[in-house]
Amino acid sequence: MTKVWLPETITFVAMKIQEVAKRANVSVATVSRTLNNDPRVNPATAQRVWLAVQELKYVPNFQARSLVSGKSRLMGLIVSDITNPFFPELVKGFEDVAVEHGYDMIVASTGYDQLRMAGCVRRMIERKVDAVAIMTSEMEPALTEQLERRSLPIVFLDVGQPGRSVTNIRVNYRTGVRSAVQHLLDLGHKQIAFISGPPHLKSAQVRRSAFLQCLVDGGIAEDQGYLEQGDHKVEGGLQAMSRLLRLTPRPTAVLASNDLTAIGALRSIHRAGLRVPDDISIVGFDDILLAQFTDPPLTTVRLSRTEIARCSFDALLSSINGKHEGDEILVETSLVVRDSTSKVAQ
Repeated sequence: MTKVWLPETITFVAMKIQEVAKRANVSVATVSRTLNNDPRVNPATAQRVWLAVQELKYVPNFQARSLVSGKSRLMGLIVSDITNPFFPELVKGFEDVAVEHGYDMIVASTGYDQLRMAGCVRRMIERKVDAVAIMTSEMEPALTEQLERRSLPIVFLDVGQPGRSVTNIRVNYRTGVRSAVQHLLDLGHKQIAFISGPPHLKSAQVRRSAFLQCLVDGGIAEDQGYLEQGDHKVEGGLQAMSRLLRLTPRPTAVLASNDLTAIGALRSIHRAGLRVPDDISIVGFDDILLAQFTDPPLTTVRLSRTEIARCSFDALLSSINGKHEGDEILVETSLVVRDSTSKVAQ
């Protein structure tokens, strides 16, 4: 049943939950369960309760309810870089599923800084979140132990060790990198470069090692000159690509560790008076929304933020409800071929 809530029509008036119960002709406990989206409430009864809430302009005292229930109905979400479109898309996916289940959320961004990460964790604890999704690699063991001591349900992206209250979402980066490299090999490319992410990030490490292994599997000798380090940002991709363009012979194709890096590489190639994909093919990773609007549209490896968000929330909710078993959840990737790759020029 869809609940209609119109904040602009609500005035903050003194109103007790007993009055809502009386108007809806139900018990106070039924009103409470309805406000908490308890599936045990009969839909027709829930509809009467929500109608009474609207008619009386009742504003639930969530702070008082949290003191009674011990639950804040707040979820925490910590991400690395809010300026990277990958993460706002992840935040939206997490918020969508949180709203479905009657939860609010607190979002924090670390900026890839471990000290800032510690502050993010502290604020989550102070706000008494029911659980927290940590979608970043800047996590020190001491912080993990602090959260675990509080029995706070946690979900990590790639860096967690499944346990009593911990779930790890593991992305199959190797399959994505393999599909990208094989795509370039099938197009006849042999001089393939790679622009990595920050070396301290586990996801960047996995993508780099997967790329090197794919070269070996494809019968191509590793060329350290074709390996450049970026920072998962546009500027880092631009600078790394500029260095690759100075090589002789220059690469005919480049795989970037993420889409922002690939967008920076596109910019560098255009500045040099070269064309993509005629002179150089480019492949990104993540498939952010912008990838389909670059010039040309970017071939990339798709990593579903919606799937990560839903898997994360479901794992946290399961842990809150006492059904957690310390899982590791695998999220797959897939290649999306657009116009930034073509057969190698003869």
